[in-house]
Amino acid sequence: MTAYTAKASQTMTKTISNTSTTSLRTAALIAGLALLTMAIAAPFAELYVFQKLIVAGDAAETARNILANQTLFRAALFGYLITFICDLVAAWALYVFLKPVNENLSLFTAWFRLVYTVIAIVAFLNLVTVVRLLNSSPGFESGQFATQVMSSLEAFRGSWYFGLLFFGIHLGLLGVLVFRSSYVPKLLGVLLIIAGFGYLINALKPILLPDINIDFAQYTFYGELIFMLWLLIRGLRVKEVNEEII
Repeated sequence: MTAYTAKASQTMTKTISNTSTTSLRTAALIAGLALLTMAIAAPFAELYVFQKLIVAGDAAETARNILANQTLFRAALFGYLITFICDLVAAWALYVFLKPVNENLSLFTAWFRLVYTVIAIVAFLNLVTVVRLLNSSPGFESGQFATQVMSSLEAFRGSWYFGLLFFGIHLGLLGVLVFRSSYVPKLLGVLLIIAGFGYLINALKPILLPDINIDFAQYTFYGELIFMLWLLIRGLRVKEVNEEII
């Protein structure tokens, strides 16, 4: 009876271990795919379409560009929407992946990304307003249409950038979890913390550094890309972790 019980216990332990390992690997894959999707959709919308269509300080030219390229503008909106949806997916998957390190801290970290995403989605409604203006406005000759378009675009950008404050905190905490983990390279944790500081400085720049025109995140975001690649390549081979690291 004792031998049978011991054998059954070993079988159960092995089963739980395999399930947990699969869960971590699946979480790594889902998080990596979500981050990869964002790495494609966000630059398309932000760095390609918006830089092509939006002319800083010139509402009339911006309105002309959007009217002449409505399909491209709507594609950019779709890119933003996909990005924010993937943020929700990544928040959950990263919580599961780093839960063995410290469940409470992992949940706390996920909440910061959720708060950022909610702010971003609310900001996104300003872009929806631009689409409504495109569908209803007879033209921009009076200047009112152009002013409304530029106002909505600036509201989107301002609210979204404010949300990056919470995203920066999320990355910093994520870096701490990664650094404390036993199954992810500590260097990735350091790089994520640095990336978080870049977003934090950008978000606080209008208040603390209004005269400095530097996009700090442009030089610190590489940790996110490296972490994404690690999740997709090495994360699928993560071994079982049984105990929470305090």
